[in-house]
Amino acid sequence: MLAKKGLQGDVWGGVTAGVVALPLALAFGVASGAGAVAGLYGAIVVGFFAALFGGTPSQISGPTGPMTVVMAATVVEFEAAFPGQGLLLSFTAVMLAGLMQVALGLLKMGRYITMVPLPVISGFMSGIGLIIILLQLAPLLGHASQGSVLASALALPVLVADIHMPSLLLGAVVLFITLIYPSRLARLMPASLFALLVGVLVYKLALPDSGVSIIGDIPTGLPELIIPHFEPQMLTAMLMAAAVLALLGSVDSLLTSLVADTMTRSHHNSDRELIGQGIGNLFAGMVGGLPGAGATMRTVVNIKAGGHSSRAGVIHALLLLVLVLGAAPVAEQIPQAVLAGILIKVGLDIIDWPFLLRLGSVPMFVRVLMLLVLGLTVFVDLITAVLVGVFVANVYTLKRLAEIQTRQTRVAGADPAGHDGLTPDESVLLRQADGQLLLVRFNGPVSYAAARDINRKIESHSNYSKILLDFTEVPLIDISTALAIEQVVERGQQMGRSVILVGVQDDVEQVFEKLGLLALVPGHRQFISRAEAFNAAWASLQEARARQSVLEIPQ
Repeated sequence: MLAKKGLQGDVWGGVTAGVVALPLALAFGVASGAGAVAGLYGAIVVGFFAALFGGTPSQISGPTGPMTVVMAATVVEFEAAFPGQGLLLSFTAVMLAGLMQVALGLLKMGRYITMVPLPVISGFMSGIGLIIILLQLAPLLGHASQGSVLASALALPVLVADIHMPSLLLGAVVLFITLIYPSRLARLMPASLFALLVGVLVYKLALPDSGVSIIGDIPTGLPELIIPHFEPQMLTAMLMAAAVLALLGSVDSLLTSLVADTMTRSHHNSDRELIGQGIGNLFAGMVGGLPGAGATMRTVVNIKAGGHSSRAGVIHALLLLVLVLGAAPVAEQIPQAVLAGILIKVGLDIIDWPFLLRLGSVPMFVRVLMLLVLGLTVFVDLITAVLVGVFVANVYTLKRLAEIQTRQTRVAGADPAGHDGLTPDESVLLRQADGQLLLVRFNGPVSYAAARDINRKIESHSNYSKILLDFTEVPLIDISTALAIEQVVERGQQMGRSVILVGVQDDVEQVFEKLGLLALVPGHRQFISRAEAFNAAWASLQEARARQSVLEIPQ
């Protein structure tokens, strides 16, 4: 079915996205501990402002599973530390997260946010999916939500031994519907909304007096403005929570932007998208709404329905606002188990099943990294999982790059056989020099780790008196690598060996000058071409041999 274009497409896309967002916003609000209305306010405010100021026209924003997991943990932590003020402190952290996202956008950091290795993203998202599932097991079985993943896991035997069957029945029906719902019917009504309606209908008709827990009171009307509140003892925790929300929301949004680009064949503005998401989260915190991000499923639904401009996101938000103002009494009767069934499906969708199914065929390091991040996400915390995952991935990548760079660096001495790239004259001169002349050819950028390995490779040649360091193929170099090169030069000079630099390009020369490395090598030992350097080195060797011959003549 071809998507509608123009205003008609945006209206239909926004309405469809709003219908999809409604049950999810309610479910995320309840799961966060801030209340169903917080999910609705978050969907309205983040969806509205991200659409107005963001850089991905077709994107629909609002509360997401990952953001809800962080918010739930934040509410529990802050409420435990300051009873009665936990929500206020949590919403202040949401405001700070919004400001951080705006700062990231202004600093042009958008292009770097998504540079996270795939195994880290996969383990992180799969871990979040497992967290959502574990946290919803208690409501599914008819009990109050547990405060943490560990508490949910430890309480599971007790919960299973005391199952509230009506709640389990409702949740199982809803989950079953979302799992088998035909995709062709999703164009008419989203699976989550259909499951929600069926669940409420079953509850009203068959289980009205069964003791099933419901959402309960939902405030109506416009929200009250929240003034930021800080507690000195919690300042570090608030900043950490804000940083996690900002980073997670940015990654989530920009990944969804890439999906939208693929579907619409357009290009989003990463930095502007961060600013839009930041403004949305700032105002969401100010009205007691959940933090949000670009929502992949809602964005895909919007695009398929014809939404291609920011008007669709605005319409989606306004529709939810109308529902909040008029439909709260109806939403109050939704059973908790019904929302649990919907969220368990969300958790299942977040888990990276394609990656998990191929886990046995990927390299061992990738497998370990993914499982490490998954475990840290579930049992430690999200920011530790990401930081450790990125650090381990970067260290491994640097190690592999260093190995490649070391192999590509050629060290040629008395036996130049097998060293490609040498001219016949250079090979002859190296043989005639009989180990007195050593050529080191760097190939491409050189990392610090590679420079140290190259230094050890050079030290394996102990008889040379002159060393040519050829940088012709090196376009750039960093300070750490330059310092390692400087050690090679200084060590050679300490041992009475002449160091000759060849083909130093402008960017490399600037780094060498800053370190004073060029001052260690006289100008007559710096050459543009390798041929000139070879001729000069060979002439110098000949002179040294001639002097040695004179000294050896008997007097």
